[in-house]
Amino acid sequence: MRGTTNDSGLLTRAWLLLLGVVIFGAGLFFTIAGAKLVSLGGSFYFALAGIALLVSGFLIARRRPAGALLFGAIFLLTVLWALWEVGFAFWPLISRLLAMGVGATVVALSYPLLLRAANRVPAWKPSLAVAAVVGAASVAGFAGMFMPHATVTFAGQEGALIPVDPAHEQKNWEAYGNTGGGSRFVALDQITRDNVNKLKVAWTYRTGDIAISDGNGAEDQDTPLQIGDTLYVCTPHNNVIALDADTGREKWKARIDARASVWNRCRGLAYFDAKAPLQQPDIPGSTPITAVTVPEGAPCQRRILMNTINAELIALDADTGKFCPDFGNGGRVDLKAGLGNAPDPQYQLTSAPTMAGTTVVVGGRVADNVQVDMPGGVMRGFDVITGKLRWAFDPGNPAITGMPPVGQTYTRSTPNVWAAMSYDPASNTVFMPVGSSSVDLYGVPRTSLDHQYGASMLALDATTGKEKWHFQTVHNDLWDFDLPMQPTFLDFAAKNGATVPALVFGTKAGQLYVLDRATGKPLTEVANVKVKAANIPGEPYSLTQPKSVGMPQIGVGPLTEADMWGATPFDQLLCRIAFKGMRYEGLYTAPGTDKSLSFPGSLGGMNWGGLSIDPTSGTMFANDMRLGLWVQMFPQTKEQAGKSGAAGEAINTGMGSVPLKGTPYSVVKDRFLSALGIPCQAPPFGTLSAIDMKTRKIKWQVPVGTVRDTGPMGVKMGLPIPIGMPTLGGTLATQGGLVFIAGTQDYYLRAFNSANGKEVWKARLPVGSQGGPMSYKSPKTGKQYVVITAGGARQSPDRGDYVIAYKLP
Repeated sequence: MRGTTNDSGLLTRAWLLLLGVVIFGAGLFFTIAGAKLVSLGGSFYFALAGIALLVSGFLIARRRPAGALLFGAIFLLTVLWALWEVGFAFWPLISRLLAMGVGATVVALSYPLLLRAANRVPAWKPSLAVAAVVGAASVAGFAGMFMPHATVTFAGQEGALIPVDPAHEQKNWEAYGNTGGGSRFVALDQITRDNVNKLKVAWTYRTGDIAISDGNGAEDQDTPLQIGDTLYVCTPHNNVIALDADTGREKWKARIDARASVWNRCRGLAYFDAKAPLQQPDIPGSTPITAVTVPEGAPCQRRILMNTINAELIALDADTGKFCPDFGNGGRVDLKAGLGNAPDPQYQLTSAPTMAGTTVVVGGRVADNVQVDMPGGVMRGFDVITGKLRWAFDPGNPAITGMPPVGQTYTRSTPNVWAAMSYDPASNTVFMPVGSSSVDLYGVPRTSLDHQYGASMLALDATTGKEKWHFQTVHNDLWDFDLPMQPTFLDFAAKNGATVPALVFGTKAGQLYVLDRATGKPLTEVANVKVKAANIPGEPYSLTQPKSVGMPQIGVGPLTEADMWGATPFDQLLCRIAFKGMRYEGLYTAPGTDKSLSFPGSLGGMNWGGLSIDPTSGTMFANDMRLGLWVQMFPQTKEQAGKSGAAGEAINTGMGSVPLKGTPYSVVKDRFLSALGIPCQAPPFGTLSAIDMKTRKIKWQVPVGTVRDTGPMGVKMGLPIPIGMPTLGGTLATQGGLVFIAGTQDYYLRAFNSANGKEVWKARLPVGSQGGPMSYKSPKTGKQYVVITAGGARQSPDRGDYVIAYKLP
């Protein structure tokens, strides 16, 4: 019996020693790192808590009951501090209190052992009661991690669904964003928020084209087209496939097998029917559309058009998949013509061509942060039948309106249009989201025209290519805040009661702009805010920047130290130190030779997926990602002089020091992540927002995506924690009261109730998706389908080649 007692005493001492050492170790980390945080002007909490934990751990290791009481006091004060700093926000509280709560539960259970070791009567009942309360609160907090926490909760009445008018029912999805104005809305209501839970897979097709990503961009980002009973998809290497809309049976496949060293993807296609009536503009003063014909009986009466990753414009017969012989050179047009030196990684096409009347309009991606001397960003219009160049708009030389003179090229390194465009047939106008000139982070070599057109929305006459207007969203862009998305058309209700044809678009900077389509004038308030310069010699800093204050800001901060987050208090503390160690002056923190934080970074904010809009409720839907980037510029070393960086996406994911050829600098640019590879600011990291366009307020905003298929340090957690993950890809709104989205890091297609933001359905995908969901009604069966392509999520190694259609049983 005495041996049993001695063994029990040894186990008690060993346990208390271990507990004390763990608490002492935590206190040591808090004290040292907390002192560093204080030296940077940060919170005193961690240093003070660390000292107290050192004492608590020491006393517990020495089997002194006072150590447990001190830990209890630390926990209570931590609760008060957390509530003072972040209020009742769920995820910030979890980061501050969950680990401490678990620790307090263990210490409370150990308190009777401490009393017995001190030859005092063990207080089991009160200790168990405290442990039960704190433990239950910790369990409740852990359970709450599996529930979505809206950043803006819907409040109000859920409106009734408006039935589809048969005269305006969706017939075809003929353009990248469904309509020329990128609505991403279908007037179909067979699938509704009331029956979507019954949605099942109708068919699955495998394209056979799997793009393997090395971090430089190889993904399936397609939004298919549907015309009649045929679905048209494109693959990462620009193969085009026609499928039966009801069965997924392959009708034909055009093997293009385009190759590029980076950026292997196809986002979409364009469609033209030469037999369809030509809609001439009806707004007075508009330029007529040039009529075209295809001889009766000739091939390619209906044609599919595609930009390729190796810079060609291709025309295929929509009925057979064969190249159109009357278009360009055997169905191909070389888009590098007139550019001068434009090697593979430096110039590519990353979005669908835009069908503007009878003109096919294309832009082009010029690689970021490579060198000063790069291909130009000329925008061009081609005859849809012959492939001949109709016009060119050179942002660096407006005098060049066609091919450049012999011996010359289009102006080098000008702003470019890599995102999808929109077309308004009523005015025969094409609207272009313009990026910035090379090099993105260094504006010293930029010309006055670079400053004029960079990061702007540009309206051109679709027949002549002449400018109608432009509106700039960033002056001397040093953040890579390109306009990343197709503008979406809407009828905007002005203050005077009039309805104005407008367009709306989101930016990487988290801004939403509403412009008059006729004039380019803002229809909501845009303020010019004061910003600060950095320290790059000769940089023509703009000391004011536009900010769209008349519309909601989506995930833009400003950040404070209290916004820093971690899965535990330890990585949260490291994020606080990192944040306080950087220069951060809000949205427009200019890069310099010191370490600075850009939030949101050049990934967004909002990106290329675009917006969707439900005209029946006047609601717009926007998805975003909330990722910061830290940036630091260094004088180039002798080894770096004359060299340039890569032309892929990996510059945003930590490539080390990348030389910017033609400048005195190299740049280090990386995501602002914790030691565990988690974004350093508090969740959500990606949301879906519904904006009421009448009130211009957010109706609801919910996190999208879980950590099931990702996790710290790249390890899949397998847990459906809806923390809200970065989204990349678009949304689909339907008249059935639904919003579909798939562009998250977990492998799901989801449907949300568009009225209140509640997730009402999701389907597991074989791999992640960055595609845009689309929908159509079969002319044969009358069934409504929802289709998504799934080729792999951005940060996932899992890749696929799936096209999946869903319908009701």
